[in-house]
Amino acid sequence: MTRTRSVTVAVDAMGGDHAPEAVLEGVTAALVADPLLLVALVGPPEIVHPFAERHPSVTAVSASEVIGMDEHPAAAVRAKKDSSIVVGCRLVRDGRADAFFSAGNTGACMSAATLVMGRIEGVARPALATILPARDRRWILLDVGANAEATAEHLVQFAHMGAAYAKVVLGVPRPTVGLLSIGEEATKGTPLVQEAHGMMAENVPGFAGNVEGDDIPGGKTDVVVTDGFTGNVALKLMEGLARELLAQVKDALTSSAASKVAAAVLKPALSRLRDDLDPDAVGGAPLLGVDGVCIIGHGSSGPRAVEAALGVAATAVRGELVAKIAHSLECAAG
Repeated sequence: MTRTRSVTVAVDAMGGDHAPEAVLEGVTAALVADPLLLVALVGPPEIVHPFAERHPSVTAVSASEVIGMDEHPAAAVRAKKDSSIVVGCRLVRDGRADAFFSAGNTGACMSAATLVMGRIEGVARPALATILPARDRRWILLDVGANAEATAEHLVQFAHMGAAYAKVVLGVPRPTVGLLSIGEEATKGTPLVQEAHGMMAENVPGFAGNVEGDDIPGGKTDVVVTDGFTGNVALKLMEGLARELLAQVKDALTSSAASKVAAAVLKPALSRLRDDLDPDAVGGAPLLGVDGVCIIGHGSSGPRAVEAALGVAATAVRGELVAKIAHSLECAAG
């Protein structure tokens, strides 16, 4: 998407296993990649103020508290009003930032975004969406963890929100939407899936029916919808499988002198494949349905993931993602 306007992203300097170093390095790279990007860096003053003094596009916002990765999400959000996560979400709510990013406690990020930013009118449950690679395209899976259980109505809303996200971030004008099940037929799957299938067929533009587990790695549809429990398992299975296959390929290519010669020839192509499959290339998952752009990164996010996440946040803001989700849900309800 053309960079036509400046975007301010509030960034949790203390979010993630490798914070603040990885966050600061990623912010630096993102500022170079996008000259119109502005950052409100939230965290302890001794960390955010010196960094802001060195970077004209960064504003320091002090936060005296940090929510740990092992803290209870909702309780921590209520107790730590001056945490970097809560303060960052408040910046978006108050119009001082266009988006928020954190690689910190996922549950706390979801709780803070929902409680502080609020939900888009009509949204029953926000959902986490992630972009995944296929051979010749990218596609979106949701929910990947925000809602362990969901109703058919929730899945229909996820479909509308995922399609809006595909339009903005993937640039697909008319996204196809699939429902994850155990068979292509409308009668396959749990009662929940069968009910959702009927509702999507009537209410979701571009609905392509059920998709099975072996369909999703190839990106059979632009958007695949499921509940958060199933989506999280599917996501981690694909990420783990990709790591294991790449490790086995590496072992095979270093197992003999002849293999090492072949590895030297294949190294550029395999390096590109590794980069394409790296979750850090996506950066983070948006919490769709909250009244603001909120991108949540892996706890293990490195600088590349932080840079990518800020790029996704800026694209979502420039593409008016929140307004498009609201419009899609309004049309579906009306």
